[in-house]
Amino acid sequence: MITTISSLKAQQLDSVKIKFYEHQLYDVMEIIDTIILVSKLKQVVSNYEQNPTEINKVKLGIIYHETALNLTFLKKSKYKGYALKSYELLTQLENNETTTTALLPYIASYRASALSLTGGETMKLKLVDDAFKLFEQAVKKYGNISYLPEFLRGSVAENLPWFFFSKIKFAKIDMQSIIDKQNKNNEYANWKIMSFTYWAWANQHQSKKDRGQALNYLIKAIALDPDYKAGRAKAEALKVKFAK
Repeated sequence: MITTISSLKAQQLDSVKIKFYEHQLYDVMEIIDTIILVSKLKQVVSNYEQNPTEINKVKLGIIYHETALNLTFLKKSKYKGYALKSYELLTQLENNETTTTALLPYIASYRASALSLTGGETMKLKLVDDAFKLFEQAVKKYGNISYLPEFLRGSVAENLPWFFFSKIKFAKIDMQSIIDKQNKNNEYANWKIMSFTYWAWANQHQSKKDRGQALNYLIKAIALDPDYKAGRAKAEALKVKFAK
């Protein structure tokens, strides 16, 4: 029944509403500054405790994910288990038939990524397999209208160890797909996502035959990120590497 409800909701998606919710969630997505992240985590937890609305619950699930991604794997981290907390919270939302349809692309994508992080933290490799099944569902349902399923799947794939070779391929597939869709519709993804995506493409295509296109994408990644909040630092480092 849950799958049927989710499938029906996927057919009712509205791109304008999805973009509206992107603006609502933007402040908790793709945070690379750990000082800002810790401060934002406290703020989001406090906001949810005082006002447990649906949007605040989604924000909580996403900030738990960002915390797990950036802080869990540090030595002596006190944030162990945040990936599982994110997954469980987002699972509740996705399985709730009253959840706002336009929030589902965010919920489903971060849920899959949180499960992969849980697998990495606990060394339960089956969870990574399960996560990619969730990613596949999310891409099929929401990939044409939201960059997030492919962006998160590609981001996970590019950091997997070699023995996940059947999944690593998605790093190239998904980033290329996002660029192709952005070329057709320049409002498909925001500047931050595209900065990360252009850097990721260049990082995955370092051979001499791809060097020209890779440099072009690095220049774009840098130009989109004047304040170093996305892919600029990594893009500049890779550009220096190419120059050598």
